[in-house]
Amino acid sequence: MELNFNKLAGDILPAVIQDNTTNKVLMLGFMNQDAYDKTVETGLVTFFSRTKNRLWTKGEESGNFLKVVSIQPDCDQDTLLIKVNPVGPVCHTGTDTCWGEENKLEDVLFLKQLQDFIDKRKKEMPKGSYTTSLFEDGLSRMAQKVGEEAIETVIEAMAGNDERLLYEASDLVYHLIVLLSHKGMRIEDIARELKRRHK
Repeated sequence: MELNFNKLAGDILPAVIQDNTTNKVLMLGFMNQDAYDKTVETGLVTFFSRTKNRLWTKGEESGNFLKVVSIQPDCDQDTLLIKVNPVGPVCHTGTDTCWGEENKLEDVLFLKQLQDFIDKRKKEMPKGSYTTSLFEDGLSRMAQKVGEEAIETVIEAMAGNDERLLYEASDLVYHLIVLLSHKGMRIEDIARELKRRHK
């Protein structure tokens, strides 16, 4: 990757650090060529500390490392977006981000994480997994389970039992995602369709 380290004094460039799961921006640091090379080599984000005038691997003292998922330069090759899986809080003050924000997955984004998990089950087919058994049983069984859970959701809605309604609706969504995965689709496809209709 050809990067332009020459725009800022000290031959450094900014590196925006973003959580790969939550998409929260965690911090901003600076890298020189050596810091970038060490980051690529170790898979742990390493910065050039302007105050210490040396390389500094985030977490080297606290243990709160930033594990690299991907590194992407901007259009001018002079800024990096580094997606990471953080280990512990990121800021030296003890907060999740350097802006004091809580770094947690928004509940609705868990559906994407669940979809990824179900797709992984489909690929690996581990023995003893309920999801694996649904894929082994095939389309008819999956469709039947979606129907059963839909009926149970309606029954609980009509009975006025909100706790059971939520439980059965969750079962319905889970089985629907399994069915979508079997058909080569994802929950995001439903989101796109609903978004298209909303226009």
